[in-house]
Amino acid sequence: MAARPRIYLDHNATTPVDPDVIEAVAAAMRDDFGNASSVHHFGQQAKARLDDARQDVAALVGGALTEVVFTSGGTEADNFALRGVAEALEPLGKRHLVTSSIEHEAVLNTMRALERRGWRVTRVAPDRDGVVRPDAIAAAFADDTALLSLMHANNEIGTLQPVAECAALAHARGIVVHTDAVQSVGKVPVDVRALDVDLLSLSGHKLYGPKGIGALWIRRGTRLLATMTGGKQERSRRAGTENVPAIVGLGVAARLASSRLRAEATAQAQLRDTLEQGILARVPGTHVNGAGAERVPNTTNIGFEGIEAESLLIALDLDGFAVSTGSACSSGTLEPSHVLKAMGLPLHDTQNALRLSLGRHTTKAEIMAIVDALPPLVERLRALTDRRQPQLAESASRSTEGTA
Repeated sequence: MAARPRIYLDHNATTPVDPDVIEAVAAAMRDDFGNASSVHHFGQQAKARLDDARQDVAALVGGALTEVVFTSGGTEADNFALRGVAEALEPLGKRHLVTSSIEHEAVLNTMRALERRGWRVTRVAPDRDGVVRPDAIAAAFADDTALLSLMHANNEIGTLQPVAECAALAHARGIVVHTDAVQSVGKVPVDVRALDVDLLSLSGHKLYGPKGIGALWIRRGTRLLATMTGGKQERSRRAGTENVPAIVGLGVAARLASSRLRAEATAQAQLRDTLEQGILARVPGTHVNGAGAERVPNTTNIGFEGIEAESLLIALDLDGFAVSTGSACSSGTLEPSHVLKAMGLPLHDTQNALRLSLGRHTTKAEIMAIVDALPPLVERLRALTDRRQPQLAESASRSTEGTA
């Protein structure tokens, strides 16, 4: 009997590369092998491909071609923005940075690294729906605040943050604004002018492009130091020979995203709602995290009471479904989701949530398949948990008696 096709519902982790992108990357590897810094024909041909891709990326976010710097991905773009601004404004005595407590680790860990080097960092918590409020952001500002970094869409629960409102408050105090838009670009309309940001990060593999390529949009006139030093590539802002095939692939992915965005967003929102309604109706003790906020259309984060998400994730994988959790399993210990924890959820609710993220090719049949699969899996895992509880209590009691 033929194996049932596996179903991929983890598009926030990465997306399959679009066939048009694959074709463009292969052609660039074959035909555009020149170094874009070379002045001869082969180099100028490669440079022309970079400029075409740069224009496509700029158009996707509403910027200008000269404002786009290619990076190795979203993590480097975030590092470039945070470290570049912090170091550029340090001589002015600006040693304070503001961010949210629900950012991606690319921002959170970079902030920690800067903190170890002497910068002060304020992390603003969201409300119960996973949204950071502008008044809380404004209250975090100080006279020496250099930068606000606030993500556009959260990668775990999909909530959209009030970037434009917070940017207006920051700019009124002369503060530079960065947004990590890795999870929103290609899913919802993103316009850097409307958001009023100074820097915006994006990543190719989140919008059906190659891995290992991303971009940082930098508003003309923004002060930041290059963090990758060497040659004069990318207008001396990011040294290193450009990865022409990957950049070409990102450009094609950006162009496709621009043309398909609205239709895909509508279709994915409908499927996401069908998925949520089906799970909530058929699996007791479930809830949607961030349901009260505006979210990207492809993402849902659902808590399953009475079980650990890691166990359910493994059970679903064995059954042919690829999903993810907002938690990390380290040395056999399930760590709570830092996003759900920041939202103020009880400890058990920070460890029982699954993230399901839809994509361009997700079908209603696939949605109904996981809705059908979940009830018996959840029931079985809850039964196992219920049987373990008396054993755990008895073990704890013996341990206490032994130390009395």
